[in-house]
Amino acid sequence: MRLHPISPVTEPMQYRAIGVVQGQYVATDPEHDTRGLIRTADGTELEAVLLGRVLSLVRRRLDPDRPHLWVVYPRCRDTGTLHLQIVGVWEPSTLLAAEADAPDADAAADPTVDQLPEGDGYFSVRGELVFTRPESGELVVKVRQQARGEETRPQPFKLQLRGEIPLEHLRHFVALHLRRDGQALRVESYEVIGPVAQRGNRGGKGRGNGRDGVGRGAPRGGDRRAGAPVGSGASGAPASGAAAGSPVRDPQRTAIRRPGS
Repeated sequence: MRLHPISPVTEPMQYRAIGVVQGQYVATDPEHDTRGLIRTADGTELEAVLLGRVLSLVRRRLDPDRPHLWVVYPRCRDTGTLHLQIVGVWEPSTLLAAEADAPDADAAADPTVDQLPEGDGYFSVRGELVFTRPESGELVVKVRQQARGEETRPQPFKLQLRGEIPLEHLRHFVALHLRRDGQALRVESYEVIGPVAQRGNRGGKGRGNGRDGVGRGAPRGGDRRAGAPVGSGASGAPASGAAAGSPVRDPQRTAIRRPGS
């Protein structure tokens, strides 16, 4: 059994947006129990939907009156609220107990198997930095999604985040470690992987007057609602994939920064 709901990164420029949120799922539509919200311990109510195989898991094995650690894909609304797509649940003790023939069912008696070192509200987002305003703590990251099967390539989506990343890293691929704060995701630490090649500009440097760059006002909402981002999950979640778009990587530009440093 895998020991973490978020798979390790397999490519330097692998796009993804995934995290975990502890709370009680409450359906808000009596006719569609896939639509609801996650009510967290701090009283925040996060709009959420149940996706795919996790629906049968919720109906058959989980106590609806208890909080669970949900594996989610984040999206941002134009209203500034967080929207979560639930793709799994991280609760090995419950799942193992339900499998009578599981070879490691004895692990269900150990409550520590449900704990993660990152804790509640951790998110991993990897993508292109397309907007940053360090003085106000605003930034936007574009995440590309991997096409599945013969479907057309899904549209990328943007996440509006809180944190400080210098302007020099605009149009670079960044790996972010985030923490949920109410309806916002805040940067705890980040790594700059390298420049992303732009259309008509193979050098990978950001265009100063680009549509998503600095100087064109506040960032726009990023919920395109087209498929699920490349990522991973626990029970009911799809596996991670390679990066989309094959951007150019410059290993000499790799750096690690922490907000405020």
